[in-house]
Amino acid sequence: MVQAHRIIHMQKEGSGPPDRGNSLRRDLGLPAVTLSGIGIILGAGIYALLGEAAGMAGNAVWLTFAIAAVIAGFSALSYAELSSMFPRAGAEFEYVSNAFGKRLAFVVGWLIILSGILGAATVSLGFAGYFSDLAGLPVIPSAILIVLVLAAILLAGIRETARVAIAMTLIEAGGIVMIILIGLPYLGQVDYLEMPRGIPGLLQASALVFFAYMGFEEIVKLSEETRNPERTIPLALMIALAVSILLYILVSLAAVSVVGSEQLAASRAPFADVAAVALGPAAFTLISVIALFATANTALLMMMASSRIIYGMASSYSLPPFLARVHPRTRVPWTAVVAVALATLAFLFAGRIDFVANVTNFTLFVTFIVINASVVALRYRAPDVVRPFRIPGAVGTLPVIPVIGMASSLFLLAQLGTPVLLVGGVLVVLGAGLALAGEWQPHGAA
Repeated sequence: MVQAHRIIHMQKEGSGPPDRGNSLRRDLGLPAVTLSGIGIILGAGIYALLGEAAGMAGNAVWLTFAIAAVIAGFSALSYAELSSMFPRAGAEFEYVSNAFGKRLAFVVGWLIILSGILGAATVSLGFAGYFSDLAGLPVIPSAILIVLVLAAILLAGIRETARVAIAMTLIEAGGIVMIILIGLPYLGQVDYLEMPRGIPGLLQASALVFFAYMGFEEIVKLSEETRNPERTIPLALMIALAVSILLYILVSLAAVSVVGSEQLAASRAPFADVAAVALGPAAFTLISVIALFATANTALLMMMASSRIIYGMASSYSLPPFLARVHPRTRVPWTAVVAVALATLAFLFAGRIDFVANVTNFTLFVTFIVINASVVALRYRAPDVVRPFRIPGAVGTLPVIPVIGMASSLFLLAQLGTPVLLVGGVLVVLGAGLALAGEWQPHGAA
């Protein structure tokens, strides 16, 4: 019960250091948080990775999005419960810290930061692919340019960032709806269960497209900038994920109906090719422009989420305290934003987009295993702590869905290739080494 009393006290008083006038501004309501969540999810994979997934799963690529959606849903429910208990920018770091202690929490926070940075780099490369086809500029310079522009938007303030994100979300959702409408006359023209690589290819593609759902977990990092976060964050998370699942399955069905999986697999700009086949060259240009907004939006929100968990961890002295500095006018964690932008620029040179995406997936799968385990642990260690959102279904005290979430995340982890597992393992070991180095002392605070 000592654990429960400590957590209840932290829920009431907050878990960070004493306020140094560096609190974030609560400007976001349910529509803004939900649309931000939809925006970060939608552009992450469907515009950048549909072709790669179609090459693995064939015309059954739609099924990979369904499989990944079910597995994402288990972990999303765990995030909803934990975010209602601990509505803070530190998110996963806070959850795991309360369940298992700060050292494991640091490793998870480290992986989440990397997943956001790697994800932003992946999607920025996706942006650059479309931009290169439109403007003829090289891919890497185009990716560098968009990262710098997005960093400037983040530094302008959370209200300004949310407005830009909402506008781009509406544009990217419009592009997906357009592809769905384009595909309606073509539905039924291919075998939607055709899998050239069989079940192994389907499962490998499911592990890859899990990246497309990356983003639902980023919503929780807006907790300290959201009004009534205990209820708003879980609700926004569920709505954003449900909308994204529906759009993903419909648009993948439409895409393979129009051009088939082989042409999708060979395309650098798959949505644009679908539009060009159905409507002509002008549609190619239109969809390419929409894809620029979609990928830029996702990269923007991933960079924002990474900067917020860096801020949360630095506020708890698990990272250097200068990373918790908040700009006095814009109220954004500006040093964390700059750090994320620099790291994202570095990872632009990491290589193929599918490899970077799968390393990102490695960090997500490991994190989701620990997050689901945290729900189970806290049900036993702190059963009386207030949970505004509680996952339904339990056998005695044991919640069933988080257990399934752990097993399914472990299953997808096993589908990743050996090189990805080796790189991911190195990142985990590096994070563990940093965790053992100990905390930064409060006297170094800004």
